[in-house]
Amino acid sequence: MRQINAILAIAQRDFMKLLRDPARLVSSLIFPLIFITVLGGSLQASFGDADFNLLTFTFTGVLAQTLFQSAASGVISLIADREEDFSQEIFISPISRYSIILGKTVGETMVALPQGLALVLLSFVLGVGMTIPRALALFPVALLACLLGAGFGVIVLSNLRNQRSANQVFPFLLLPQFFLAGVFNPITNLPPVLNFFSSLAPMRYAVDLMRSTYYFGKPEYSKVVLLSPVTNLVVMAAMFLAFLGIGTAMFVRKERNR
Repeated sequence: MRQINAILAIAQRDFMKLLRDPARLVSSLIFPLIFITVLGGSLQASFGDADFNLLTFTFTGVLAQTLFQSAASGVISLIADREEDFSQEIFISPISRYSIILGKTVGETMVALPQGLALVLLSFVLGVGMTIPRALALFPVALLACLLGAGFGVIVLSNLRNQRSANQVFPFLLLPQFFLAGVFNPITNLPPVLNFFSSLAPMRYAVDLMRSTYYFGKPEYSKVVLLSPVTNLVVMAAMFLAFLGIGTAMFVRKERNR
């Protein structure tokens, strides 16, 4: 029971930090909005004769990317918490390191979801064709994207020693996925080498599942979706369990050796 309370307390702390810092929520929406309106809008204006609306295509990709990135970044911030925040006390308290990771995973998922909700609400005025039933259908996919991002954050976290390493390594691991996952650009005809690296990018499956849900029943479905929803779900579940299991075990072992 103590471990469950610890998980919930850590998750609540992360969520309360978001509520007490509305500027963080606003700032976290600036870049996604720029990507959607400026990049998506310019692509649509330049390649308007494409078989699908590129503004909508960019929106679905950026939505999944924002959720994935927010959850991953939040989990990795545990390094900064350990070094300089008052949550250092967590690491000397009599709770399991597994509980710390689970609490951080749940908490950062709760932090990422409001960001996704804000983007969905804004989509109604951006002209991407969002409807209420479609928005409701996207919610479980958003949750899965957050969990996958958090799992990715755990495996990255377990291999980093300090905040400086996190600031150097994490962008290198994340930014290439923007393009390998097809957040902004269709990746249906990648060269074999790029397609191989794309298949290794966790974000790809979150983006593709988001698009398969949004475009379900639409004529452009086959032009924008790479894999079946079942395939995406299986791959995401396998990656999440591997990332969380291996990453947490490595993190716990490293903490014991400190």
